Amino acid sequence: MRKRFDFLVVGSGLAGLTYALKVSNYGSVGIISKTKLEESNTLYAQGGIAAVTNEHDTYQKHIEDTLIAGDGLCDEKVVKMVVAEAPERIKELIAWGANFDKKKDGNYDLAREGGHSEKRILHHKDNTGQEIQRALIQQIKQNNKIEILDHHFAIDLITQHHLGLHVIRYQTDIDCYGIYALNIRNQSVNTILAKTVFLATGGIGNIYHTTTNPVIASGDGIAMVYRAKGMIENMEFVQFHPTSLYNQGERPSFLITEAIRGFGAKLITKEGKEFMHKYDKRESLAPRDIVARAIDNEMKLSGDDFVYLDCTHLDEKELKSHFPNIYSKCKSVGIDITKNYIPVVPAAHYVCGGVKVNADGQSSINNLYAAGEVTSTGLHGANRLASNSLLEAVVYSHRAAINSISKIGNIEFNENVPDWNDEGTSHNEEMILITQGFKELQQIMTNYVGIVRSNLRLKRAIDRLEIIYNETEKLFEQSTVSLKLCELRNAINVSYIIIKMAKNRRESRGLHFTIDYPEKYKLID
Repeated sequence: MRKRFDFLVVGSGLAGLTYALKVSNYGSVGIISKTKLEESNTLYAQGGIAAVTNEHDTYQKHIEDTLIAGDGLCDEKVVKMVVAEAPERIKELIAWGANFDKKKDGNYDLAREGGHSEKRILHHKDNTGQEIQRALIQQIKQNNKIEILDHHFAIDLITQHHLGLHVIRYQTDIDCYGIYALNIRNQSVNTILAKTVFLATGGIGNIYHTTTNPVIASGDGIAMVYRAKGMIENMEFVQFHPTSLYNQGERPSFLITEAIRGFGAKLITKEGKEFMHKYDKRESLAPRDIVARAIDNEMKLSGDDFVYLDCTHLDEKELKSHFPNIYSKCKSVGIDITKNYIPVVPAAHYVCGGVKVNADGQSSINNLYAAGEVTSTGLHGANRLASNSLLEAVVYSHRAAINSISKIGNIEFNENVPDWNDEGTSHNEEMILITQGFKELQQIMTNYVGIVRSNLRLKRAIDRLEIIYNETEKLFEQSTVSLKLCELRNAINVSYIIIKMAKNRRESRGLHFTIDYPEKYKLID
């Protein structure tokens, strides 16, 4: 089957849905969702969205907090742009029906999270992402100009490589003509032509054993752009959320939002002793990279599998009111957070690098735009400031929409694109090869490319990854395409990029900490 869209959106999170709504009056729009429309990384975002919305805060404070967290690698122009445009994007979300908590006086009940010098986090209880997703999906379903292709999986971007034009002199000479998509329901591969493609495929958390991301987060968009020879950067900066619920056997890990520490919760050891003062003067409200490393170090010193988060000194009524989902979840596993400590452990949460885009969300591949966690915009630098991710998504989807609308009239469909060719392949019945490959990959990344790294660990990781890569590529060539095989292939590509970029960064900076270079040194290419 062949389909055509002026604007093709891959992904159904905050970035993808806002972009689709904005371009829907200017051409045909299709949204490809790997599962159902409701499933995305946005859904799992508890904390909120950062923006300057009160008289006690200033743009400059938000800018400085972002730059400090980014450890010297943020693009200051981008930071200023995103912070300045934040209030207008927030107003749009509210106009679309997103509800943010207010105080009795009618003002927004702003929260504070690690790395922020002021209370500036708009939130809806402790399920902000779910509330925003609800509002946007309601708008999408009321829009008859948008076609939803749920349970479709983007296999590859269609570029000159698929037209037999393999000799491309410069990266900027690459054009995107659409995607090949697997219809998961009937296992057919469809050719979807598009004048513009917008990637909003989310993150990479599933390459690690312990992650707060949904299992669909296998780095699909980044891997597709990598294989299409597009520009990828800063993948070594993988953020581990300091506090996921330690609950053996549960995957993904349940996130304990950073806002609960902003509310007054304290990190303590199993012996009940606070420890963050040893690592940073901001203690439990230090940026995530510092807190995650501190917890990791305390666990290694004690040999324990977790530390505790202490909320027992906080007002019981207020605690339950602000964090009803955390209270309910913990209660379901026998923990009353008003009386018991919460066992927590760091978990892979967010990648600060990705597809390199400019200020208008344009990638190095012509007619390919992207926003959200799949991208590297320059906002986060070496470490993302809490609650800046949802903000980045709405700012960049807005700018990408404006730019793509301005160009859509000058772009034609490429009718010379061939359909997917699976000649010579057969159905692969040995699912164990794929599931075991994923388990091995997750162990490699968790053990050797985690919170603390070394040259030796990275060398061991790349050596072992090469074996899985060769096995999987051979399997891909011989097998009829399947969702799980494609996800494994993408996860391997993304893991390779992370390891390669980590090996090249011969310094410790932000989220990349190596025992071989504990101090900051100049990046050596």
